[in-house]
Amino acid sequence: MNKRRDFLKKTTLAGLALTTVPSFGFHMIKKPELKGEIIGHGDYTYRVNENWAQIGLSKPLLNCHEMVMDSKGRLIMIGDHTDNNILIFDKSGKILDYWGSAYPGGHGLSIANEGEEDFLYLTDCGWYQDKAGQWKRQSGRISKTTTNGKVLFDIGHPQTIGIYEPGDYFQPTETAIGPNGDIYVADGYGMDYIIQYSAKGEYIRHWGGHDNTNENYNLSNAHGVAIDYRDAKNPMVVCTSRNDKAFKFFTLDGIYVKTLTLPNMQVCRPVFDDNNLYAGVCWSEPKDKSIKANEGHTGFMTILEGDTVVSNPGGTEPTYKNGKLQDSYQLSTKPILHGHDVCIDGDKNVYVCQWNANRTPPLMLERV
Repeated sequence: MNKRRDFLKKTTLAGLALTTVPSFGFHMIKKPELKGEIIGHGDYTYRVNENWAQIGLSKPLLNCHEMVMDSKGRLIMIGDHTDNNILIFDKSGKILDYWGSAYPGGHGLSIANEGEEDFLYLTDCGWYQDKAGQWKRQSGRISKTTTNGKVLFDIGHPQTIGIYEPGDYFQPTETAIGPNGDIYVADGYGMDYIIQYSAKGEYIRHWGGHDNTNENYNLSNAHGVAIDYRDAKNPMVVCTSRNDKAFKFFTLDGIYVKTLTLPNMQVCRPVFDDNNLYAGVCWSEPKDKSIKANEGHTGFMTILEGDTVVSNPGGTEPTYKNGKLQDSYQLSTKPILHGHDVCIDGDKNVYVCQWNANRTPPLMLERV
């Protein structure tokens, strides 16, 4: 482990000049050529491969939002460019297929296996870019599809079933599929509810939102949701409360269990692999407080064993004092601008999708 840390220190590029140009209302970083920078800590270190995705000009991108792996080992990505909402890669980064033109707010992507077939749950968050390049807001939706794009059904605005009032925003950001096929929808850009539907899309219950008597049920930017199967006898629904820099754990029926706070990390959805929880960190506040967290490109990713942070690829080494996690910060070399989602393959390599990263394709972090 110490050898890895020594290697990290020798290979980390620091003090390089950065220039900025405007993009999407933020400042876009002109990154140095890193040539295989090693990032991460302890047993979770990675070589950055920025050229993994073999995307030509014929496959334009806006934002690479999320990625999942199907039962065939293919990597499936959702973005918000309507020439190709879905891109499907093999592990070498070659594009195998692409489709989708109906999801201008393409944001969330979950996968579930039913028998011998994989199905996708696509989330359109309602934010879209108009002809003038301006971002506009409309109602979002969920689509269940086959892996080649056939739509099986949609879940639309909850006003139609009486659980939202007229004028309430519905801008979902993520779904998770429970052990019995129930669909959990995170309305992260809307009312901050977690809405539970049956496998057929029938409403069951909802929780979260704001101003609950028990504050443990409050969510602020319920950006992600996932099912934690690490205790097979007690699976839990894990919800992101991004503005709180926290994950909140609930039973499958929406009963609060616990909160896991990650100081200075505005995390996106939790991704589970073995005993680990992985998450993209979209923003963090710089140590020198020169800018606020969401005013610049300040992201990285984080990895936990159980409830303990063990590595921050693209960020500083996690430290605990008296059992309490201290603030973590982005590395000066900015290998990850905005960690929006991660996907882990069978070799424990990590694929990072970035939002607002100058239309860059997914990064591959090769485990070393």
